[in-house]
Amino acid sequence: MDEQTQHNDPAPQGEAGTPTQVAKKAVENFRTPKKSLGDLDAELAAKVIAAAADVALIVDNKGFVRDIAAASSEFAKDGSEAWVGRRWVDTVTGESRQKIDDLLKDATANAVPRWRQVNHPSPRGIDVPVQYTAVQVGSRFVAIGRDLRGLAAMQQRLVETQQSMEREYARVRHSEARYRLLFQITSEAVMVVDGATLLVTEANPAAAQLLSKTAKKLGGRSFPELFDAEGGKKLHANISIVRNTGRADPVVVQLADGKRDVRVSASTYRHEGALQLLIRLSPADADIGGAPRARLADVVEKLPDGFVVTDLNHRIVSANAAFLDMVQVGTLEQVLGEKLDKWLGRHAVEVNVLYGNLRESGAVRHFATVLRGEFDATEDVEISAVSVADGEQPCCGFTIRGVARRPSYVVNGRRDMPRSVEQLTQLVGRVTLKELVRESTDVIERLCIEAALELTGDNRASAADILGLSRQSLYSKLRRHGLGDLDSGVGV
Repeated sequence: MDEQTQHNDPAPQGEAGTPTQVAKKAVENFRTPKKSLGDLDAELAAKVIAAAADVALIVDNKGFVRDIAAASSEFAKDGSEAWVGRRWVDTVTGESRQKIDDLLKDATANAVPRWRQVNHPSPRGIDVPVQYTAVQVGSRFVAIGRDLRGLAAMQQRLVETQQSMEREYARVRHSEARYRLLFQITSEAVMVVDGATLLVTEANPAAAQLLSKTAKKLGGRSFPELFDAEGGKKLHANISIVRNTGRADPVVVQLADGKRDVRVSASTYRHEGALQLLIRLSPADADIGGAPRARLADVVEKLPDGFVVTDLNHRIVSANAAFLDMVQVGTLEQVLGEKLDKWLGRHAVEVNVLYGNLRESGAVRHFATVLRGEFDATEDVEISAVSVADGEQPCCGFTIRGVARRPSYVVNGRRDMPRSVEQLTQLVGRVTLKELVRESTDVIERLCIEAALELTGDNRASAADILGLSRQSLYSKLRRHGLGDLDSGVGV
């Protein structure tokens, strides 16, 4: 019994079985190296070491690097060739010097080989991490290294990915907090309903108050069952339309208790791949002007002129069918969220002028510009706009009317030119400055000829003298401007 007890007792520290001894036993060498390796000469040993390591150093007993073998040319780019002839400890960064001394001490003491990570400074400005272990071979040391740059890059990518995920998680968390706050404090009754089962997922306090129930009791209930039988049928039909088209007109239904009529408006969105319904509720008698506004919306939708509503960042939030035809797109979804600048104006200056006038005066009338279609078609248009900055959702409204290209008036085979400075200034933005200057010159020339003819009683010879022109030059200009009856010979 005593022998058995003595056999099971743990060995004292320093004897066989201590952690140090167990660690030594964990490293196993070749059992018969002389027999298995044979007469391995220096060349073969060098090949084996070079093949087994990313970088291998031969260090003498004074700590100087005598030779180096690298598996990659990247080490040469990082200045490894300059290590030969230098003390190994001088080839690493300051915080790694003690690790080199420990490696050489462990190798000299024939201790269990340990791997230590050190950093070599590089001419490229980035330290090169290498994990070394050292073994004493005669009077020299062989240091075998593993290149950790790939692992370091992977770790860096992992850290960056984790940071990116944390930032995205924080952004989503903040967005959800804002959504929750708005959902709870808004005065409009809002509910979220599962699009497949029509079960109420969420309801804000305003919805609970309107339906005379608590938000907790509304959760999980069938949405149509909150209303009477006829209202439930209406809602089923309305929701089917919403599922298929994405929108439908509001319906008025009666609550299940018969105490109140409620106007229900539904829209769809997707969450985690599942269809959800966003339901807005309001008392049917709360908005007496609702029907006139609905009729007004129908009129705007069917206007032959384009009508667009944008936010203050120029992004389209609504548009009628005429505008979609003007910009050559098929559906409203193709323009929602896009900037009006994409289709409006010859260049950005015009749009900036339009919005600048809106900000200053709140309204713009008869603003002449062009509208560009998706297929490069352009149309001269005239815009009237208004800014609504004091509403719940500040916005700008635009009516866009196509201006038919008016043919130029022709007199005696010549195009009728602008007859005043006002008419000339209206051409700014439509023609180039060079053309404007030419038009201005022609206007002045024609006005002077008309004045000379009026002063001389339509005597062309005297008019030519007043203007300092020859008769031939005057007749040429009269023909160019379409003035006088040159075939009659009157006033010659």
